[in-house]
Amino acid sequence: MSYFRKNIDEMTGYVPGEQPGADQRVIKLNTNENPYPPSPRVLQVLRETDWTVLRKYPDPMANKVRDIAARLFDVGRRNVVCGNGSDELLTLVLRAFVGEGERIAWPTPTYSLYPVLAEIQAAEAVEIPTRDDFTLPLDELAHVDAKVVVVCNPNAPTGVFTPVEAIADLADCFGGVVVVDEAYADFGPGSAIPAVSDKPNVLVLRTLSKSYSLAGLRFGFAVGPPDLIAGLVKAKDSYNTDAVSIEVAAAALQDQEWMRANVEKIRSERARLTQRLTQLGFDVTPSESNFLLARVPDSGAEACYEDLKARGILVRYWNLPRLADKVRITVGTPGQNDALLAALETRREEKRA
Repeated sequence: MSYFRKNIDEMTGYVPGEQPGADQRVIKLNTNENPYPPSPRVLQVLRETDWTVLRKYPDPMANKVRDIAARLFDVGRRNVVCGNGSDELLTLVLRAFVGEGERIAWPTPTYSLYPVLAEIQAAEAVEIPTRDDFTLPLDELAHVDAKVVVVCNPNAPTGVFTPVEAIADLADCFGGVVVVDEAYADFGPGSAIPAVSDKPNVLVLRTLSKSYSLAGLRFGFAVGPPDLIAGLVKAKDSYNTDAVSIEVAAAALQDQEWMRANVEKIRSERARLTQRLTQLGFDVTPSESNFLLARVPDSGAEACYEDLKARGILVRYWNLPRLADKVRITVGTPGQNDALLAALETRREEKRA
């Protein structure tokens, strides 16, 4: 006998990338974490936080962060809601817009959490394959019969960027809510956030995990028309962000110069890593994110993943259609990337021997 709902009993939960133990010394290029430290303002907040804030409930709306985000993106407070990472905001999207048995759509391959959240909600997932070059099937998405379309931009795990004008056109044609997951947008050339001012059905999700080096904080926010935001507020937990994370997130968002400098370092290394991997025989998908999806030259992607792991370097591998011959590599520091390239060079020479 099971006490769970049937869909929970039958589903497979989300499988995150490997997280090595504290005592393991590895080069971790598998979960798209930023290799550079967060803003010094963040560290100052952590040093100076008054412990008495922990005995009281936090601001349930995280208004300090809402106001900073509103200024950054030229919107109002009513256009922003905060969450425990953009993953919680995705949960709120399903909770607020998609009922049991109703449809939610996305292009595939994409972020592997989407189908898990749909299964939890007992919603019907509509997966539309991307083109051969991993560009999005926008025409099909525009006319799919669903309550919500989710577009990750730049997409994960491919890194492919969709022009924001095309996403605005998608919103004009689609009858439901267009959710744009911009976890990696700071590494790319644009954002769909300006569209929320004149598109009533566009909701953009942002996280501090990637470009702000705060994956361990779990803080994100959504930007959208006030009525969509108000609906998400109804569906959220009462105090979904904690007092310390609100102060840390505010400090990080206020230091745009620090974030931009780190982003530029990653973009520079992304270009260098792409060139070197190509020279080693990898087929690298053009990326506007902080990672690269690369087809392994000998089609032995799983063996490559295992071999790198044995050498103390973690990358991401999925045994899934269209991905099984590829690995996804987070762009690290120059030193980390050099170690990866050296390991791949050594592997190539060993295979030739």
